[in-house]
Amino acid sequence: MSTASTAFPRRSKRINITFWLGLVLVGGISLAGILSLFWTPYALSDMAGGRLEAPNASHWAGTDRLGRDMFTQLMIGARIALIVGCGAVGIGAAIGVTTGLLAAFATRFLDDALAAFMDILIAFPTLLVAMLVVAAREESSLGTAILALGIGVSPIIARITRILTKQVLGQDYIIAARVSGTSWGAIVFWHILPNIVPFLAVNLALQFGLAVMAEASLSYLGLGAPPPNASWGHMLHEAQGTVYTAPWGAILPGLALFALVIGINLLADGLRDRFDPSRRDM
Repeated sequence: MSTASTAFPRRSKRINITFWLGLVLVGGISLAGILSLFWTPYALSDMAGGRLEAPNASHWAGTDRLGRDMFTQLMIGARIALIVGCGAVGIGAAIGVTTGLLAAFATRFLDDALAAFMDILIAFPTLLVAMLVVAAREESSLGTAILALGIGVSPIIARITRILTKQVLGQDYIIAARVSGTSWGAIVFWHILPNIVPFLAVNLALQFGLAVMAEASLSYLGLGAPPPNASWGHMLHEAQGTVYTAPWGAILPGLALFALVIGINLLADGLRDRFDPSRRDM
């Protein structure tokens, strides 16, 4: 008993450190993004500052080559990253969970066909799929980027949903529910979804970070949210020409992007430790 009592606090401490550190990083960036809806130090179009000013009391993160406040752009970039991440994960979950459930309940032939199709889509990088969707719509906008990234992450979510659903369908209580006359619809909502959502949430958190990185890449290539939206990827693109004379223009959005993705991964790791029984004694 003494061994178990000493092991459990170590695990709890590890989960708390991982989870809370991720929560602090994501919470701080989320707060900045939400605050940008109501207040920013300067207007996004304000070019009253000097060109390429270093961080100072008037401009906390310096200014860009047009004299615009960088801290304002970082706040708005945080908002765009959150909108893209939530939107892409929402679309990806709607498509992926539905497809995964259909594959798990389908006949063996249809299940194998859907599984093979999902594997083919997963083989394509998410960024490449997103670029193809943007090219097909012949426009670059925030909505197009969200739709493209949602479609890009959906095969991964679908594959995981299919695997988790099949594991639950093999349990004895599912068989008992069917014998008692419970419909498949009720089984999905009352038995399958409650059992797979905790594990699916870990993957959705990881896909959120992937979507944020992919959106920054799209914006860097000019395929994301168009100006005057201050995406972190667009900020990196604009700073590449002044990286030696004004390095903060590239360093600060890069750090913000790094902090958000690391924070999301830490949150996902904390959730995995919480929901995965095989890691409880690690």
